Amino acid sequence: MSHQKLINGQVQYLEFLSKNLERTKEFYSKSFGWKFTDYGPDYTAFEGDYVDGGFTTGKPEKGTVLVILYADDLEATQQKVEAAGGKIVKDIFSFPGGRRFHFSDPNGYELAVWSL
Repeated sequence: MSHQKLINGQVQYLEFLSKNLERTKEFYSKSFGWKFTDYGPDYTAFEGDYVDGGFTTGKPEKGTVLVILYADDLEATQQKVEAAGGKIVKDIFSFPGGRRFHFSDPNGYELAVWSL
């Protein structure tokens, strides 16, 4: 992630599913100039001008984009999400570049929150 300017609560990362990571990278590189970093055979991250994101292997379906918010304090944010009625779907875990958790909002949408 480029970490241009991290703002608490900002939508900062989008995660998509891809049937073919190589074809996806070729398409977005040629179309938008995105730069990619591979993290194993099943994940590639991209850098854009104002938002970063990634593609993981899977079957894209309507509603499979994961919106990822940034938090200065991951544990405090998880407590706020739970207190507001959000359900924790994946507890805090580490990944290359930081840590994150996933939650579902009162509508059932799954989002994630990450931090350094």
